[in-house]
Formats: sequence, structure tokens, C-alpha cells
Amino acid sequence: MSGEVTVTGFGVRTAFGMGADALRRGVFAGVPSFAATTRFDTGPYRTAMAGAAPDGPEGVEGWALRYALARCGVEALDMAGLRAGAEAAVLLGVAGDHTSVTRYWRGGGSDGRCGSVVAGRAVPRAPEKQPVRGASTDTERVAHAGTAAGRERVADASPAADTERVTDASPAADTERVTDASPAADTERVTDASPVDTRRVGDAVPARLAELLAGGLGLVGPRLTFTNACVASAAAIIHACRLISSGRIDVAVCGGGYLVEEETFGKFDSGRALSRDGMVRPFSADRTGLLLGDGVAVVVLESAEHARRRGARPLAGVVGWGAASDAHHIAQPHPEGVGLARAARQAMRLAGDPDGDALDYVNAHGTGTKYNDGAETRGLRAAFPKRAESIPVSSTKSTTGHLLEAAGVVEFVITMLALTDGVLPPTAGFTAPDPECDLDYVPNEPRRTDPRRALTVNAAFGGANTALVLERP
Repeated sequence: MSGEVTVTGFGVRTAFGMGADALRRGVFAGVPSFAATTRFDTGPYRTAMAGAAPDGPEGVEGWALRYALARCGVEALDMAGLRAGAEAAVLLGVAGDHTSVTRYWRGGGSDGRCGSVVAGRAVPRAPEKQPVRGASTDTERVAHAGTAAGRERVADASPAADTERVTDASPAADTERVTDASPAADTERVTDASPVDTRRVGDAVPARLAELLAGGLGLVGPRLTFTNACVASAAAIIHACRLISSGRIDVAVCGGGYLVEEETFGKFDSGRALSRDGMVRPFSADRTGLLLGDGVAVVVLESAEHARRRGARPLAGVVGWGAASDAHHIAQPHPEGVGLARAARQAMRLAGDPDGDALDYVNAHGTGTKYNDGAETRGLRAAFPKRAESIPVSSTKSTTGHLLEAAGVVEFVITMLALTDGVLPPTAGFTAPDPECDLDYVPNEPRRTDPRRALTVNAAFGGANTALVLERP
């Protein structure tokens, strides 16, 4: 490795709220976030439970993934001390925002513009920034995006404060445009005859969200989107680390996002993957499945030398990474955790510690499903045959739920906080031990310790696996 990689900023949002303190109150306290969601009609499904942020007027902004990503991006750049106009690659792990498409079809093709009806009540459509006729909308280019004030504007995602006047620098749009994103003034200005909100439908394209994030933050550089399911944002971080360590770039802004919505909820329900008792109990004998959760995070990675030159404070070092595929099954992990073990060994070798002698904690994938948890336990044993029983392992999905494409980056932040705070987050809801899951899972209570190095692992459909090693500076 020719260059060290360091973390200098982050922004994170889960069902517990925005920021690190919300994670401390929820994840690190072992408090599950699960409750019956009212974002959509859950009547047809086997459960209504999810780790979703509260609904209602304060939650309407959360219906648009673009806003949650933007807010986390601003938090991350502000913490890192990077200004708009900085040169930075943007790498995003996301499957797109399908809420507008789902509402359109759920409403018989007529409610995309007007909102929808959930549990017998009208729900306003999430706030939008509307274009004018002739405006260039492919990359959401606006003149204010490259200014500090523009970034502050992006950060304020509340519907009540979402009024702005901006000018589009595109030659095709020399008209000044005024956008009011409050629900009361949310009218479509482009295709008044169209029943569907075409702007939000476009957000279903994953690459568009990367463009919106980069443009809104005023960053200059390449943009890449990863869509490989539950390792997507971890894969984005790994690719950024490779680019930085090879000297190809100095700074990368990596993120991922998933907000609970009906399309994916329905798919996991039809696959009978969702927990039957409203709890996620990773590694427990009585586990019955996973629950989905809200998760969005953005982290700033840069070369250690670049961070030193500009006086940035390092939050953690990324000292190892690995990715592997076992291609065992379209949805089930390899029963021996072969791919996960291979990815973990790659990461530890790169970190200069192939046997894991200096490893103090593992943030597990830990979905709480029948197939994953036993396979993951065997994979960790294969990766660390001498030390597996002595390394604390926990699954924070027991509190946040499964964050899908965002799992990698949110759990990356959680792992980093474990190092900086000296507290290991527990596996909440742990009951009877499973004979197949026989490691130290930090059951139910946080554990104060002095970790210096930690591993976070993720797995995805198709046999994809990732591993990242973080170190306290």
C-alpha cells in the first residue's frame, strides 16, 4: 500500500435520528428502533415492523433519499473542513429511491403528483425542487451549488424552510427559476398534464443520486455508483481506498442510503425473510428473521498526507480492506462462510496482521436470519482460527435493522465510534445461545473497553462479501 487512508468526516442518519449522539443513544445503548411503520399500508404483509424514523410532518423529508444523502454529505464535509469546489471523487452505494414509482403504481397511475393514502389518511408528497421548462436537468446543475451558502441550503431539508431562488447556468435555461418545496406549494411546473412526478421517478436511477449529491455539495471529480446490494456502500469505500492508496486521488466522499419503503419491504416479506416477532435476534437460537431499517451515511476519506497538509483531524485510519465472492447461491450465503472468511483474511493481510492478533472487535453482518448467522460464525472461525473465541463480535442490525445498500457505510461509522468512544455496541435482543453460533456476541449490554483496531464485515445476495479494518489514530 503506497498511501495511508484516513477518515476526516462523517454524517449519519438512522431511525434514531441524525448524528453520532443518536447512535450512542440507540445502537450503543442496545435499544431497538423497531415499531409499526405507517409510511405505507402494511395490511397485506406479515409484519408492520421496521426500524424507520417517525412519520408525520417531521418525517416527510425522509421520504426523499436525495435530501437525507445531502444532509449527511454536508455534515461530513463540514466535519472534515472541506469547502464546496473541492476536488473529490464521489462514490455512492445505493439502489435508487423507488418511493415515487411505488406510489404511482399503488395509486393506479394517478397519485404520483398528489401524494397517496396510507391507513385511511392522505399523505402529502415529499418536498421537491421543481424545474422550469427548458432547464437542463440531467445533472441538476445550479449556480449556487459551488458556494458555501449553497451547501448550507442543501443542509436545511425541512419542508418549512425549503424556498429558494437560483439561476441555472445552462445556456438552455437563462430563465430565473423559483422553487418552493413546501407541501402546500408543491405543484408540477414541467408536465402539468402528467399524473406522475417525473423528477422523483428519476431518483430511482442510482447514478442520478450520486450526481445530485456531488452537484449539491459542489464537488469536482469522478462519480461512481455501486448497486451490489448489501455490500454496495462498503464496496464504494473499498474502491475509494484503492484509489487513494494508489495515489490516483487524494479525497473521496463515500456514502450509501436506504429508507424503508414498500417495494423492498414487500419483496422481503414475500421471501419470508422478515422477523415474525418484531425483533431482530442475531446469533440467538430463537431468531426468526430480519427487519428493514432507515440508514444513510456519508464519510470523507483522504490520503493521510493530504489530511496533514491541510491540518485536518484524523478520526480513524482505514488500514485494510478485502472483497470476495463465493457465488454459492443467489440468496443464501455459503454454509461455511467461505467468501466472508476470504474477504476478512484479505483485509487483515493488508493491515499487516494476518492472524488477527491485534484485532479487538468485529462488527458482524449479523442479519438474524437462519442461514446467515451460523455461516458467518463459521466464516469468522475460519478467518481467525486461533483467536475467534476471544474476539468480541456484535451485530448492530439488532437495533438499526438491515440497512441494505447503506449497511456498509453506517456500520463503518458505528465501528469507528466504537474505537473512538471505547465502547462496543451490543447484540440486542439476544436470548438463548445457538449451538452453531458460539462466539462472544456482546449480548444485550454495551461493553466498555479500549479497542484500537476493529473489523467490519458485510455480505450480500449472490455471494458478495466485504471487509474493512479501522484503526484508532
